[in-house]
Amino acid sequence: MKAFIINKYTKGGLELADVPTPVVGNNDVLIEVHSAGVNLLDSKLKTGEFKLILPYKLPMILGHDVAGVVTTVGKNVKKFKVGDAVYSRPEDYHVGTFAQFIAINEKDVAFKPVNISMDEAASIPLVALTAWQALMEHAQLKKGEKVFIQAGSGGVGTIAIQLAKHLGANIATTASKKSFELLKNLGADVLIDYTTQDFEHILKDYDVVVNSQDQKTLEKAFNVLKPGGQVISISGPPTPVFAKDMGLPWYIRMIITLLSFGTRSKAQKKNINFSFLFMRAEGNQLQEITKLIEAEVIKPVVDKVFAFEQTNDALKYVESGRAKGKVVIRVKN
Repeated sequence: MKAFIINKYTKGGLELADVPTPVVGNNDVLIEVHSAGVNLLDSKLKTGEFKLILPYKLPMILGHDVAGVVTTVGKNVKKFKVGDAVYSRPEDYHVGTFAQFIAINEKDVAFKPVNISMDEAASIPLVALTAWQALMEHAQLKKGEKVFIQAGSGGVGTIAIQLAKHLGANIATTASKKSFELLKNLGADVLIDYTTQDFEHILKDYDVVVNSQDQKTLEKAFNVLKPGGQVISISGPPTPVFAKDMGLPWYIRMIITLLSFGTRSKAQKKNINFSFLFMRAEGNQLQEITKLIEAEVIKPVVDKVFAFEQTNDALKYVESGRAKGKVVIRVKN
């Protein structure tokens, strides 16, 4: 089969190669990839930025979102059958959706929502699971609470705003003015133009912040929260709890403890709960997200769709930071 691979960490492009079709394990489904979502995580893996916490063996196939059709099932698979339309965020160390086929454990797979296309479905898993785990698990967001979701027009932001609105929250977000109409339609209540305004001087007494920006923005976010408020960061710094949950070696745990010490100390002094979220694959949660999509509570936001041969162009576009919502690769026409 054809796949886009990296043989070494690089700032350059991916290589289109012929590789063996994946072996299907007893608990796996083999999916013919119709569409694959592109995420900044793919770029960070490509350059080696995450090699301390995700030490992949190279060569590897990138890609963390897939929508397609089941073509083979392992002997222990109960939920899916050949011909089922599905989507998934494969678990770490089993990614590789920039390819014609991928084998995924059935626990990480969900039925594709019937009311959206393959391209739209491929845009959903990673960002929707991130939003779900941030707002439902970490924040346990409640009706009437105030949540600040940074970078509202990004992949996570567009889904998180819709999920927070469904939960009954009051939502603030940052974006450029050209995205305001989109974000208002998705459910944002307070819109801040990051090019001319400083959220730190506008927001006050918020319950939750979902941080996706740099260290400076993260620390400014502490000032908009009420005492006992929560910051859930999806962009770092990683915490000792995360390092322990990932089962990382002791010396990496020490590095992470030191790197996050300043942030954790500042949060503690302000009586803020700080946590780092590195989303995990979870088919059951994705199936709940399917229900929300089919009920039109959540709608995919797709900026551009690239042909499979244009995978490197798609990755460059994501790296540019210009995308509104998600970028998708169409693998099968």
